[in-house]
Amino acid sequence: MAKEKVIYYCQSCGAESSKWMGQCPACKEWNTLVEEVVSSKKGARSVNRQEIKAKVTKLKDIETTKEERIRTKIGELDRVLGGGIVSGSMVLVGGDPGIGKSTLLLQVCKHLADDGRKILYVSGEESLQQIKIRAERIGKFTDSLSLLCETNLDIIGEIVKREMPEIVVIDSIQTMYNENVASAPGSVSQVRESTGTLMQMAKGLGIAFFIIGHVTKEGVVAGPRVLEHMVDTVLYFEGDRHAAYRILRGVKNRFGSTNEIGVFEMRSAGLKEVENPSEFMLGGKPEGASGSVVACSMEGTRPILLEVQALVCHSNFGIPRRTAAGTDFNRVNLLMAVLEKRVGLQMGACDAYVNIAGGIKMNEPAIDLGIVLALVSSYKNRPIDEKTICFGEVGLSGEVRAVNMAEQRVLEAKKLGFSTCILPEVSKAAMKEIEGIRLIGVKNVKDAITYVT
Repeated sequence: MAKEKVIYYCQSCGAESSKWMGQCPACKEWNTLVEEVVSSKKGARSVNRQEIKAKVTKLKDIETTKEERIRTKIGELDRVLGGGIVSGSMVLVGGDPGIGKSTLLLQVCKHLADDGRKILYVSGEESLQQIKIRAERIGKFTDSLSLLCETNLDIIGEIVKREMPEIVVIDSIQTMYNENVASAPGSVSQVRESTGTLMQMAKGLGIAFFIIGHVTKEGVVAGPRVLEHMVDTVLYFEGDRHAAYRILRGVKNRFGSTNEIGVFEMRSAGLKEVENPSEFMLGGKPEGASGSVVACSMEGTRPILLEVQALVCHSNFGIPRRTAAGTDFNRVNLLMAVLEKRVGLQMGACDAYVNIAGGIKMNEPAIDLGIVLALVSSYKNRPIDEKTICFGEVGLSGEVRAVNMAEQRVLEAKKLGFSTCILPEVSKAAMKEIEGIRLIGVKNVKDAITYVT
């Protein structure tokens, strides 16, 4: 019989250790080593030279064909995937519990089944009756969708080879187990080996796999970090599950851009696409209120208009309080220091609260000018014109630096009815005049503050 021994695996990088340590010696992360019992195996035999059938191919001799992507008929998802599903690819979808991962993939199965494509949905967490109840809420399904409740990868592999579907959904990877691995389902070894087995099926059979992954309290997919390196695409669902909207963000994509996002709204019948996120984010904007300004951020090729809110008031204690929601806290402190040093505003004794309305998180430097103007508007208690939008990066010298895709931002603002746009002078000089919207170029924050106040 094979002897069992204890190995400690790092949940962050997958490194192995014979004893527990507080810090992983490989990635230097703390408290990431977990204990697992594994079976010792015989050493691998040496490879005979006559058995080697691998062939070295020169790059110039490889012929490529244009990849055909499978459209899901969900425009937001197709955008994040880079145009659709690539055959033989593996997509990892992660997110908080209840965020809508299973619902989204079931909707994908519905649209693909309507096109006559053969789909296999494998669930290790729900029964067939539970999936049926959720499917009836989404809509009517065709016979092209098959369901399987199984966690044994050997059985799943045989069924996949027998049925040969075009798309396979695994819900979730933490419930799958390989009989050759002695540890329990969901452990580091099981997740790594299960993903490797599914990857071999995807590449060998040319079947696209979607696997759902649980996330930890830090917001990353549970299991070893090597899991994200193995798959082709990593998608994360963001947003508060108690709120109406969801954001699907591409973290890794071998077949497209990683800067695109998809915006969805959760409804009783499933997830609905939000085709105009800017209009959605600006809904309910107060009129005539100080400390509120509209800024523009870019997510991939999509400009998104959002409301930046600020509240500045004198502190009643010796140490002022600073809070940032939806943007980087340290960035807000940096911009307040720029206002105090370069503009002369005495904000050192003031509490400051900055919020990106709608709960969305944006860290692009282009919203710096929006944060600055919102802080000044609240500090001076002077509202900014509702038809004014701004964008630009602010440096430590108080200069307003250029940002990319300025013309697309201005066109999006014009489409939503804004009449004035404050932007960096460098970006304005490189643009042509756009009819219907007034462009105000500024070189530093003083110029921008002078204009709005």
